[in-house]
Amino acid sequence: MEYIIRNMIESDREDVLSMMRLFYSSPAVYTDGSEEIFNADIDYCVGDSPYLDGYVIEDGGRLIGYLMVANGFSTEFGRRCAWIEDIYVKDEYRGRGIGSMCLEYIEERYKGHLLRLEVEEENGRALHVYRKCGFDLLPYMEMKKLT
Repeated sequence: MEYIIRNMIESDREDVLSMMRLFYSSPAVYTDGSEEIFNADIDYCVGDSPYLDGYVIEDGGRLIGYLMVANGFSTEFGRRCAWIEDIYVKDEYRGRGIGSMCLEYIEERYKGHLLRLEVEEENGRALHVYRKCGFDLLPYMEMKKLT
């Protein structure tokens, strides 16, 4: 089967929300999220925001995954930065090379950008895919503060 990645549109909202609930309740993500946050994320993806891009993965017209990429700049590396915020593929489609396909898509679409992502240590499958696609581990501790 040929998988297609395309821009997220408003009519994708319910399917993407369903996948976000699964993703954010899994051990692959440190925080739980909320309906308010999920809907705000999708609003940014389908609107004209320069901050967040959203994509969906299709198999024969059926949504089987989604991606979200935040746009920024890295002073550390002196270039534009694309943070791969979410990559989610439904369970029954994992192990088919779709994660690698998504990373190749992002690499082409964000050519010249520094690509960054976060991954939980326990997510061995994702770690394997990211390393295979050329990502290097950075020994950072991340901190946050909501204002």
